[in-house]
Order: sequence, then structure tokens, then C-alpha cells
Amino acid sequence: MKKKIKYSLIIGWLYPELMSTYGDRGNIISLSKRCEWRDIDIEIRKLEIGFKIKDLIECNILFMGGAQDKQQEIVSTDLTKDKINSISKMIENNIPGLYICGAYQLLGKYYKKADGDIIQGLKIFDIYTENLEINAKRLVGDIIINPTIDDLKSNTLVGFENHGGRTYLGNNISPLGIVTFGFGNNGIDKTEGAIYKNSFGTYFHGPILPKNPHLADLIIKKALEIKYHKIIKLIPLDDSLEFEAHNYILNKLNH
Repeated sequence: MKKKIKYSLIIGWLYPELMSTYGDRGNIISLSKRCEWRDIDIEIRKLEIGFKIKDLIECNILFMGGAQDKQQEIVSTDLTKDKINSISKMIENNIPGLYICGAYQLLGKYYKKADGDIIQGLKIFDIYTENLEINAKRLVGDIIINPTIDDLKSNTLVGFENHGGRTYLGNNISPLGIVTFGFGNNGIDKTEGAIYKNSFGTYFHGPILPKNPHLADLIIKKALEIKYHKIIKLIPLDDSLEFEAHNYILNKLNH
């Protein structure tokens, strides 16, 4: 009798103390619980200031949340050339990742603050972000998008956005979705977030995964497939409560 493989994953949580505003840690909880409910061994590895590259490259999923400008500057300083190269290589090798707000901005070319100062990005995503004048309107509120991801095109993604920066996509990256309600990347072009390889950047706080379990499962599935080099079919879960929350947002905004 063929022995059943015991699956396991390591989630690398980048800068949890500095980059985790607006409940972003809920994404870690969602990923870990959805693994546990399927009997997938899960390790949450906190990669704080001064983390070792060895601890990073062993991870199967990367996650980093949002933060204010000051925290982004601290993180940007800690990200040495070797660390940036390691993260870039992981992303290029299709290691799944979820990057929220400030983390999403940090993966781009640069973030221009309202005072004109520039925070250099990791230059992994073909995006750049600019914060307008200090008194400019923040982009805040509930948001709905139609995902561009093939596996999710039949489903909406819902969430809450709160950002002053306006992000613009280059030619070498696709949006996570098209806005049907809310502002998105910049409030103008109807794009929201970005996808590169198996990495997803987004302005969705709230957090995004508990109300969008289909996206959480996509990240888990891709991580398992990359690690084990085979097609993975996840055990279905009862997501009635999660989709009740999801549909509440849809119904509220569509009336």
C-alpha cells in the first residue's frame, strides 16, 4: 500500500512587528488554519529586523503586511542587497507570496512620499507609487474587484482599502483585478493590485484572505505544487461562514 505523503509548509512572515497594520495578521491566521484543517503541517516563521537569509529561503510562502512611511523606511534599510536578491530569486522561482499595501509598494521601483522624499523599492514588481500633496484625499472604503487570475475569474474579491499612495503598473505586470466598486491602485485606471509569477500585491486590508478563502486556497495550492512538484487537489472545506462575510460586502455595495 502506497504511503500517504504528509504535506508541510513554512510561511515566512516578513517584519511582523513593523509591517502589520489594519489587521493584516489575519491573513497569516487564515493561511495557517486552512492548512491545519487539511492536516497540512504549518510553521509560521517570523522574519524580523536582522533575519538570516537561510531562514528566508527555506520558506514556501512569503507574506508581508502594510505600514506607515516610517516603518517602510526602516524595513527598506534592513533589506540588504543579499536579502533583496534572495527575495527576488524566490519570486522569480514562483514561490507564492502575498504583499499588502506598504509591502506591495516596497516591491516596486520606488515610493515617493508626500514631502517629496523617495523610498527606494526592491524593483521586483514593475510598479511605482507616489503620494500626492499632504492634504490630498486618501483612498478609503470597501472595494470589489473582478480578478484577472484564471483560477479565480468566476469569483469576486472583496475587501477594504486605506492608502494615500497612488500606484501605477508598468508593462511587465498585470493587475490583480479590475475595480467594480472602490478606488484601487490609483483611483483612475480601475486596476487593483498586481500579479507577478505567483506573487500577489494588493491594497486590500481587512484582512483580505478570511473573506476571500478562494484566494487563500490558491496560495496554499501553488505553494504545495512548487514544493512537491506535482498537481495538488486540496480537500474542500466548509466555507459557508467565510462566503457569508464575502457576500455581505457584495450585497451591501450592490444595493
